Amino acid sequence: MKSWELRRAAASVEAGGVVAYPTEAVFGLGCDPLDERAVLRLLALKRRPWSKGLILVAAAWRQFLPYLRRSDSAMRARLRATWPGPVTWVVPAGRETPEWIRGRHAGVALRVSAHPCIRALCLRTGPLVSTSANPRRCPPALTARRVRAYFGDRLDYLLAGALGQLSAPTEIREAASGAVLRGSPRGAAA
Repeated sequence: MKSWELRRAAASVEAGGVVAYPTEAVFGLGCDPLDERAVLRLLALKRRPWSKGLILVAAAWRQFLPYLRRSDSAMRARLRATWPGPVTWVVPAGRETPEWIRGRHAGVALRVSAHPCIRALCLRTGPLVSTSANPRRCPPALTARRVRAYFGDRLDYLLAGALGQLSAPTEIREAASGAVLRGSPRGAAA
């Protein structure tokens, strides 16, 4: 990833755009989670109902503070023990967390990523929406070529880069109990 590519991706996000980028297992779509128009456009591209909610990614725990309700120290320790890394946690959402991010849920899904592209982009933009780069009922994009086939010129920018080593999307856990909501990745991608 070249610095000019990262600057263009960040500028696209800051201008209200939707970008694609590599994640731990598949290409993702992202935008500014506080920009309702950008989020609704992303959902339309995916043909995903808003009610399902979305995952947010960040480069550091502190970037999520506006989205969190106060949490106990045991829950914070559980999250920090897996971050940065491929575990998404559903935590109680703060009052400032928009409905278009939470969907019909009381919680918000958060992940501090270890992927270098995500970390570099989030250091410039703050947290991002992170959802797989594919229309509903289509397989997630594993290549930039597949992202282009799915979305063509409807994306504002495609940040090229290598996928991480996971063979499946990241695990999702409920923060209060630790319960697994979506299974854990099964090793490195082939």
